[in-house]
Amino acid sequence: MLLSLAQWLQGISPDYGFFRVFQYLTFRAVMAALTALLIGLAAGPVVIRRLTALKIGQPIRGYAMESHLVKSGTPTMGGVLILICITVSTLLWADLSNRFVWIVLAVTLGFGAIGWVDDWRKVVYKDPEGMRSREKYFWQSVIGLLAALYLVFSISESSNARVFELFLNWVRSGFDVNLPPKAGLLLPFIKEVSYPLGVMGFVVLTYLVIVGSSNAVNLTDGLDGLAIMPVVMVGSALGVFAYVAGSVVYSKYLFFPYIAGAGELLIFCAAMAGAGLAFLWFNTHPAQVFMGDVGALALGGALGTVAVIVRQEIVLAIMGGVFVVEALSVMLQVTYFKYTRKKYGEGRRLFKMAPLHHHFEKQGWKETQVVVRFWIITMLLCLLGLSTLKLR
Repeated sequence: MLLSLAQWLQGISPDYGFFRVFQYLTFRAVMAALTALLIGLAAGPVVIRRLTALKIGQPIRGYAMESHLVKSGTPTMGGVLILICITVSTLLWADLSNRFVWIVLAVTLGFGAIGWVDDWRKVVYKDPEGMRSREKYFWQSVIGLLAALYLVFSISESSNARVFELFLNWVRSGFDVNLPPKAGLLLPFIKEVSYPLGVMGFVVLTYLVIVGSSNAVNLTDGLDGLAIMPVVMVGSALGVFAYVAGSVVYSKYLFFPYIAGAGELLIFCAAMAGAGLAFLWFNTHPAQVFMGDVGALALGGALGTVAVIVRQEIVLAIMGGVFVVEALSVMLQVTYFKYTRKKYGEGRRLFKMAPLHHHFEKQGWKETQVVVRFWIITMLLCLLGLSTLKLR
């Protein structure tokens, strides 16, 4: 929005030449982060008071950690604040003609809507489980598949009309269309190597990345500040990859595929980082507000979508290692419990409690120790992921 305004003012008179600074992605990224941060800090107390007045308090499951029972009633659905900050800041500072900006916003708000319904059922109907897993997974799948079908053709095209044309050609050809190498699965630390996926392979991978990252962040969001800071760090690192992928010069120099328009996602990632830091101000221990599914599902979906666009799905798994391990701990716990119950007549556990952060709490770690140590691990993993920019 502001970019279009700046361009219009420059066209009116040469006296407005200083507005050329709006053409620089780095300037707009910094401003997007600051805008989201300031909006979040200013609106945070208002949102918290409103949630408190509506009695939208977090229900605590009966099998939760005993130390968490005191958190019952803390306002939840604070992810609304994050989504407002991201959306407003992105609309102000991004190039609104960019197709990738809109698809990432659509996925983010779509998953946020699913989380909203889930949280609403928890707090209004007093159901700690919220939306049933099958229903939630169905709507996640719908959004994930729609995003995947759009992205599979938009990676190599800059026109929405051309994307639709390619989709029709794919259907007419009996679902047999070759994709350019840039749409393959890139292998980190290896120069100019990508694994061809084909249309169906790309769609399946994209679906798994978007839906998987959304649920992984949601599972991680169990302690004060645990999920939001890794989201900020991973999102910021993905912004760097977006900037490189969207630059003809940098992508060629670093042997990355050039994705026309991907650089504009730096604005979205910067807005996400600013919004996340603003939320952390109120979410740090002891938390004044919880993110809720409305925030966790949306942010996870956003990370997955950005990673797919910049062709860094594997790097996302590296940098978001905390999210991956948290999700795997739940999957392993449930699978092993069901297996041992069937074989021995009683279920056994691999971990004292899942997700993994609760296991460490059971071992005697304080909540703040778990959170900060997971932050440090994420920081190291993000540095490892960023090293793939040059170590190829």
